[in-house]
Amino acid sequence: MSAASMRRAARESVSGLPREFWWLWTSTLVNRLGSFVATFLALYLTLERGYSASYAGLVAALHGLGGVVSSIGAGVMTDRLGRRPTLLIAQTSTAASVAVLGFMQHPVAIAGVAFVVGMASNASRPAVQAMMADIVAPEDRVRAFALNYWAINLGFAFSSLAAGLIAEHSYLIGFLGEAAMTLACAILVFRKIPESRPTPAPGTAGTAEAEVGMGTVLRDRRFMGVVGLSFLISLLFMQSSVSLPVAMGADGFSSGDFGMAIAVNGVLIVALQIPVTRFIEHRDPQRLLVISALLAGYGFGLTAFAGSIAVYMLTVCVWTLAEIINSPTQMGLVARLSPTHGRGRYQGVYTLSWSAAALVAPLAGGAVIDHYGADVLWAGCAAIGTIAAAGYWLLMRNLPTEGSAGPAAATTPATARDLPPEGSAGPAAATTPATARDLPPEGSTGPAAATTSAAAPEGEPTAAA
Repeated sequence: MSAASMRRAARESVSGLPREFWWLWTSTLVNRLGSFVATFLALYLTLERGYSASYAGLVAALHGLGGVVSSIGAGVMTDRLGRRPTLLIAQTSTAASVAVLGFMQHPVAIAGVAFVVGMASNASRPAVQAMMADIVAPEDRVRAFALNYWAINLGFAFSSLAAGLIAEHSYLIGFLGEAAMTLACAILVFRKIPESRPTPAPGTAGTAEAEVGMGTVLRDRRFMGVVGLSFLISLLFMQSSVSLPVAMGADGFSSGDFGMAIAVNGVLIVALQIPVTRFIEHRDPQRLLVISALLAGYGFGLTAFAGSIAVYMLTVCVWTLAEIINSPTQMGLVARLSPTHGRGRYQGVYTLSWSAAALVAPLAGGAVIDHYGADVLWAGCAAIGTIAAAGYWLLMRNLPTEGSAGPAAATTPATARDLPPEGSAGPAAATTPATARDLPPEGSTGPAAATTSAAAPEGEPTAAA
């Protein structure tokens, strides 16, 4: 590919997205550049503070449990208070709790504050994902989610290197640095990002359009099926940081060997996320999710045959490709299935699938390795990937195709979600302000659907908020 072609492809990848998205993207990048606690908490507790590995595991589990607890509450806040207030509360709380964690001495205090950090950092995810669905036209959402995911991994790659150097001198500087970067995200949100929560149309108070509660989400069988499948896929990806290093260590490989193998994941995501998304963004999500589930399952399954660093790196390539395909496609599907006025609750329940997997995966992976061996775990991963692929195929058989006409999908109850297609024709969807983004039908397209300025970025403070 020539330099001109590469420049044109890059320009097309980022063009047409609204200004508010780019500010959100920027906040994601800044947030992930400051990531420290999630990466170095275990090393801080064992090396710096001298606690046992069991205690470090307990604190990590409490951190994950905090994320599980906050997923639902943050989703409700996103719908009731708004996306912007929820983001501000989550990010300021994260900044304060991370700073406090750096000064804690007593083991009970450390565990308690770590739980609070997990709650606060995870609380921003439903708000960011709902805001993205609000401000980006339906036909551009897969691309937008992919760009945001790319920023997460780019920021994490740089922060891991920087945090490693910082930790050699002072872990406290790392805690305070993450607090400062997270506070900077909150200031960016406050100054640059407007509220995007859609308001019910006049006369709809008390109707299905306005009344979207947790019961609505839990009764939405197709959506809850997606959440369940997301949990299975998350269990697979979590093995990369939980079981893979343990298995490699048992086979005689060093921590440096593991670092080399896992680095392939970040490098491939940064290098391939945007071009792969350009290839898949308008393709059948059912087929993409089936393929990604099989790649994830058998990518980890192939680890049973790894006997050298090169083969380990090859297996990482396989499941990383699954990650690149699955993440934006699944997030786009979640936004597509979520009613406009319930996006926060829907995103909160979806976030719960990842938080729950982060809690279950270390326990399940360790138990299987201890009792049955790593080969059984990798075979189980292949089985889970196959089950998830079959689940996606069955769940999405009657998903409406993009481009078919229908009433506004976003304002109907969740049980009627299948009636309107995401790409139904209509007036320009993305030329209105963010606060009015949802007045046209959710799937409306038109000649001006993506002509909003792409002048600046915005983002998703996920687990590191």
